[in-house]
Amino acid sequence: QFSFQENGWGASLAERLVRKCDVVNRGLSGYNTRWAKLILPRLISKSTGAESTVAVTIFFGANDSALKDLNPKQHVPLEEYAANLKSMIQYLKSVDITEDRIVLITPPPLQESAWEKECLAKGDKLNRRNATTGEYAQACVQVARDCGTDVLDLWTLMQKDQDFSSYLSDGLHLSTKGNSFLAAQLWSCLEKKLSPFPSLLPYWRDVDHTNPEASLLGDPLQ
Repeated sequence: QFSFQENGWGASLAERLVRKCDVVNRGLSGYNTRWAKLILPRLISKSTGAESTVAVTIFFGANDSALKDLNPKQHVPLEEYAANLKSMIQYLKSVDITEDRIVLITPPPLQESAWEKECLAKGDKLNRRNATTGEYAQACVQVARDCGTDVLDLWTLMQKDQDFSSYLSDGLHLSTKGNSFLAAQLWSCLEKKLSPFPSLLPYWRDVDHTNPEASLLGDPLQ
């Protein structure tokens, strides 16, 4: 949901693709795969033009990996998390979105000390662990291998820098730098899928102002 905020990774992609295709955001703050699996048919169906979909990203795990004892509402067991991802992929395939158009994104790493401050401020204990989030990230990568989809292993990529805290605003959610990092990594994955598509309508300088119909509507005699 936050990806369409100012400097969000979804907003960055939408801006980059504004002359090629629409970027539709259906992320919902706080949701896990158990809930997303149930509502996916309401979000994407054949009647919503699934066949014209270039790519779908599935980005879950930060909530699923919450510790069961401390956050039972969002927690989803690891095996169910993997099964839910597979179920969503199977559903998308059933509405003609093939696996080569699906990109799984793992959860980012968790900066525990920063997130613990957020939890304590609400009177809670630290309700997530980076090592646990890493197990969910590994499961996400394995599902992608099993199902033949692309995957962006954000958990691993962000930790290649020794200190990944600048990628996160509060230890859990992406900062401006983290959003930019995700957008850049995702673009390298999406670029090959989008390169065959032409820009929609000519650049304004290329429009024949004496006969705009010819530039914008094509030759009516043809």
